[in-house]
Amino acid sequence: MLKVQSLGGYIHEYQKSVTQPEIFWDRIAESFHWKKKWDKTVEWEFKTPDVKWFVNGKLNITENIFERNLFTLGDAPAIIWEANEPGEASVTLTYNALFEKVCTFANALKAKGIKKGDRVIIYMPMVPEAAVAMLACARIGAIHSVVFAGFSSSALADRCNDCQAKMVITSDGNFRGTKSIPVKAVVDEALETTTSIESVIVLERTKIDVSLKEGRDFWWHDVVANASSECPAEIMDSEDPLFILYTSGSTGKPKGVVHTCGGYMVYTQYSFLNVFQYAPGDVYWCTADVGWITGHSYIVYGPLLSGATTLMFEGVPTYPNAGRFWEVIDKHKVNQFYTAPTAIRALQAFGLEPLEPYKLDSLKVIGSVGEPINEEAWHWYHTHIGKGNCPLVDTWWQTETGGIMVSALAGITPNKPAHASLPLPGIQPIIVDPDGNEITGNNVQGNLCIKYPWPSMIRTTYGDHDRCKQEYFSTYEGLYFTGDGAKRDHDGYIRILGRVDDVINVSGHRMGTAEVENAINEHPLVVESAVVGYPHDIKGQGIYAYVICDMENRSEASLVNEIRQTVTQIIGPIAKPDAIQIVSGLPKTRSGKIMRRILRKVAEKDISNLGDTSTLLNPDVVDEIIKGAGL
Repeated sequence: MLKVQSLGGYIHEYQKSVTQPEIFWDRIAESFHWKKKWDKTVEWEFKTPDVKWFVNGKLNITENIFERNLFTLGDAPAIIWEANEPGEASVTLTYNALFEKVCTFANALKAKGIKKGDRVIIYMPMVPEAAVAMLACARIGAIHSVVFAGFSSSALADRCNDCQAKMVITSDGNFRGTKSIPVKAVVDEALETTTSIESVIVLERTKIDVSLKEGRDFWWHDVVANASSECPAEIMDSEDPLFILYTSGSTGKPKGVVHTCGGYMVYTQYSFLNVFQYAPGDVYWCTADVGWITGHSYIVYGPLLSGATTLMFEGVPTYPNAGRFWEVIDKHKVNQFYTAPTAIRALQAFGLEPLEPYKLDSLKVIGSVGEPINEEAWHWYHTHIGKGNCPLVDTWWQTETGGIMVSALAGITPNKPAHASLPLPGIQPIIVDPDGNEITGNNVQGNLCIKYPWPSMIRTTYGDHDRCKQEYFSTYEGLYFTGDGAKRDHDGYIRILGRVDDVINVSGHRMGTAEVENAINEHPLVVESAVVGYPHDIKGQGIYAYVICDMENRSEASLVNEIRQTVTQIIGPIAKPDAIQIVSGLPKTRSGKIMRRILRKVAEKDISNLGDTSTLLNPDVVDEIIKGAGL
């Protein structure tokens, strides 16, 4: 497997990947175990779109996790699990033990009638069995679709119905901080409006009372009790679907992003090893949930394909106190730590006291994922968590890309605060103007597109290929449009400016919401902010800012005035928010993405169709924001 180990090596490999992409990807793919080698590296066109990688190659991704690694790594730790309660014992599964659990559960799935191509919904807490369920599906060729176990019953039902799933794998309940969430009850409610589900497997986790429907619902421990631990891997085509992952669409209707077996396998291991510079024996921790693409690619598949030790955490960063992340890092001697800016900003608000008991001296690499990280949070993270010594990989990618696309390679390519940095070898991003013309050179800004396919890219949206075409390939002919704006600075480093629909045009001046938010966040009492545009009689669009503050006995009027002055000083008067609303929280998805669609509606004083807010991390905050806006 190619692992870039110097800046010169990066430059060499990048040039080769652009001039000879098929040779570049062939070399990486050849390090995997294939049942049959591919006939052609790539076939593609972005018009319809139609993309195929490693054409007619045959494989099973779990053979590349287990059979490929067991001779040397059988007794090495694969998964370390840390429970929600600090007092509960952590669990370590070796590669041998994980393989046995996967094969046993795979046989249990087959005994319930699950076969190649069937869709299986996984709606579980962050426990090792969630990874076991994913891998067991992959072992037998079933297509898994993981749904975050905090989504509402209607959101779960929508996903079951969209992919016509045959089975739900869940738990009795779910521990999350101080809460115990009745997960099985949510599944029961969802299944009242679904018709395709034939069986439900329930893991016992919280031991709360649940109802089991005769002939449909089965305990996990019962179905594995007599199942064999030997399960041959189903031979899959490189382009067979591996999983469907639903992501919020601009219409509010979730779209099922489809990723395939071969290309996704190749890219997730390649990107994991290179971005994090993982070395044998390291302990790697990504704090995401397996319900998100980050959990798929960088908790389960990427690390395990690499023979890594991956840490899974059931809890939340502030329970039982704001030092929990740092405690876990010291306890398990974590070397690579990968989390979201939302978490960093939340922990930053607690100050440095929660950090005092912890050394954090095992850390070699720290990373950021989910949204552009603002400079203030970048510096806090780099200084106080990385102790100024750890490379901070600010990774840009999407559910649809399957893996990290633009990022520093830890310790190899230079870091720059709040810049995603450079594309990985094999990735060809370009910046275009509104008409789709490429903008070359440095010190330029525009819309971020990708002009050449990469192995882990989206193939379709499940059951609706036209939606895939419309959302990603119709804006600019012959290009994958990311939906993000980007700036290439004087050094050629890429800075992500946020969604293009989050670009505000004030009196003819275009500015990214992220830019204005960064300026607002520089005020010492601001914890976090979100900025949207709204119709303005004079300027065309005005700037509306929702701001979380530590009030410190200050009047709201004086604080609002100071925030405006801060923005004026940093960007200029043109960026000064027209409206500033002090809020206690922001509407976010479970992965930490701010739902600006909702904030725009409030700013526009149109709350007639906010969509399903029950899937948000904090749905109650929407009502509070509406009330605060006087609506």
